[in-house]
Amino acid sequence: MTDPNPLLSRTGSSQPDNPPPLIEVIKQDHPSLDDTIEHCIGEIGWTQIFQATLVSFAWFFDAQQTFISVFTDAEPKWSCTHNNHTSCNTKNNLCQLSGDAWSWDFPATTSVISEWSLQCAGSIITGLPASCFFLGCLLGGFALATLADSALGRKKMLVLSSLLMSLTGVVTAFSTNVWIYATLRFVSGFGRATVGTCALVLSTELVGRKWRENVGIIGFICFTMGFLSLPVIAFSLQGSSWRLIYLWTCVPSVFYSLSVFFLVRESPRWLFIKGRKEEFAETLRSIACPANRTGLTQSFFGRCTEWEEKSQETDIFSAVKILLNRGWSFRRLTAVMVVGFGIGMIYYGMPLGLGNLSFDLYLSVTLNALSEFPASLVTFLLIGKLGRRGFVLGLALLSGICSVSCVLVKWKGMQITLELVSFFSACTAFDVVLIYTIELFPTCVRNCAVSMVRQALVFGGALSPVLVAAGRKNGLLSYGVFGVTISICGLFVALLPETRDKILCDTMEEEERKDAASDGVYCV
Repeated sequence: MTDPNPLLSRTGSSQPDNPPPLIEVIKQDHPSLDDTIEHCIGEIGWTQIFQATLVSFAWFFDAQQTFISVFTDAEPKWSCTHNNHTSCNTKNNLCQLSGDAWSWDFPATTSVISEWSLQCAGSIITGLPASCFFLGCLLGGFALATLADSALGRKKMLVLSSLLMSLTGVVTAFSTNVWIYATLRFVSGFGRATVGTCALVLSTELVGRKWRENVGIIGFICFTMGFLSLPVIAFSLQGSSWRLIYLWTCVPSVFYSLSVFFLVRESPRWLFIKGRKEEFAETLRSIACPANRTGLTQSFFGRCTEWEEKSQETDIFSAVKILLNRGWSFRRLTAVMVVGFGIGMIYYGMPLGLGNLSFDLYLSVTLNALSEFPASLVTFLLIGKLGRRGFVLGLALLSGICSVSCVLVKWKGMQITLELVSFFSACTAFDVVLIYTIELFPTCVRNCAVSMVRQALVFGGALSPVLVAAGRKNGLLSYGVFGVTISICGLFVALLPETRDKILCDTMEEEERKDAASDGVYCV
């Protein structure tokens, strides 16, 4: 049977970099949305580069708030106050010494532990703020996941989430006790939950098909830069109050959020599916390359795009309902979330377990942080050349094998090498899976799907500390379980369709027609 809408089923594999001239698009009766957008913004210009990069920079502040507790909530170093105090030794349990036998090496305001005298409060209390932050991330991810697809759109959701995260961080700097501090960390995590998701989806929808993978990788590089900026800030403020670290990271984030609001356009794809015709046309005009801009008249949009008058969903949970009600989308979401869970267990858990290995802790942490840069570079170089399924599966198996092997070998050099290869593979798989998720789901549910996958990644990381604690005596209970889990979860990628060089669809019906034209496996 002839495809009723051939433009919707055409993929990027057929001369994706050489679209026909704009005048040929006008002559066609009703090109698809993807075809119209490709001819308007397919050739990237400075406006798109600026807006996509600015949006991607949200990952920088996302990383800072994710890892800031490594420095603000750490127990500072201490020393004995009297050399002749026979009962005092830095190897002693601090809580068994008298108060006049020891003192902090830096002012008590350096950490929340020393300022509020939590050194003997137990691991539950001292770990409460960090736990509350990740709990907020989990709940916020599920509660806010659909707003960017339904009511608010990508841009407004990014601005509101970023403002909530950063303003709460500013207020956190004025906490008076651990309970207020933990509550504010929960709120900050709740807001942070959708920052990276909205930034990734919006940046990739502001550019053409040829550039979406590269733009997505910019966000991952910004995340790594944000993570590496924390040691620099903490070192420069060494001996100062932990409150200054929050102010130095959160105040710039507030101004960043406002700049996104005033300088960035909403996703044209989202505007289209919401029936906002004038804003859709104006957005394409504003971000199109100068050579195409003069031809983007109102009559052009009238002839190029078949506006379908449909009632729009107003329920904020409509995206979730659509995802779960379609058999093929539910299967895709389940499979990619299982893959994400396995990757997240190593991505978040492996750095926590470095203390279990017989290697210098500070050096190994630094090497793990730096390994994210080559991971982003490898993704950048290979994402357009390798199929998504094979790429993710190979990375997952490599990470799993090296994770198990690093606790079986005894030579320190080989041990840290295997650990780094495992973490590097997980970092690369993390980047690829998020880009893969963008391509698996249409615009109407894309932000929600990416957010759900990110929650699966975080959930995998949330279980990691338990395994790390169990692996202090037997490394197989931590790194062994990590390796087996990511290897098994990685196999689920075989249930997903290949998306390399495929067009981005905007409605569930378009996705179904595209699949029917290829193999029909995922049609309902």
